Amino acid sequence: MRSNPPSADADLSTVLTRALHDHWGWFLAEGIVLTVLGLGAMILPSFAGVVATIVLGWLLLMAGLVGLIATFKTRQAPGFALSLLSALLALFVGAVLVWNPLSGVVTLTYVLTAYFVIDGFLMIFLAIDHRRQLSGRWQWVLINGIVDLILAAIIIAGMPGTLVWVLGLLIGIDMLFGGGSLIAMALEAHKPAAK
Repeated sequence: MRSNPPSADADLSTVLTRALHDHWGWFLAEGIVLTVLGLGAMILPSFAGVVATIVLGWLLLMAGLVGLIATFKTRQAPGFALSLLSALLALFVGAVLVWNPLSGVVTLTYVLTAYFVIDGFLMIFLAIDHRRQLSGRWQWVLINGIVDLILAAIIIAGMPGTLVWVLGLLIGIDMLFGGGSLIAMALEAHKPAAK
């Protein structure tokens, strides 16, 4: 008599549970770091917003520079003009963010609002879709998605007066809840398996 092969859901659940259990310490460490950084950003939200803007500006400057070098090294390849425009755009936006971070904070606040809305819905759908594989932990992912949507609503409700500090505060809150959910998942995964 042949037994039926295990279902794909059961295999995924076992693999996911095992990975979480085996690497719970890394998830815990990441959660603690995110929580500490989130608290720091909440305490100094204007500073955190400007720092985030400047870091993004430098990343874009570096990406634009690398893109420019790569574009000229491969100028015979198709799409030279588009690659050149892309690299120049990254350089320009990066320079604007680095040299005028306060205006960048406003722009990034709008971008962050869109991010929180999209990420919130994605986390909620992920939690619902994987509630069987993440039993005992899927609620934390769901809460993270709901918090993202609440943060988006806070940004929209506070416009335009809160633009100077809301970016840093909301990044801090998101990091705090993301770190908290990782800590909760790690501690749940560290529990011995039920017999």
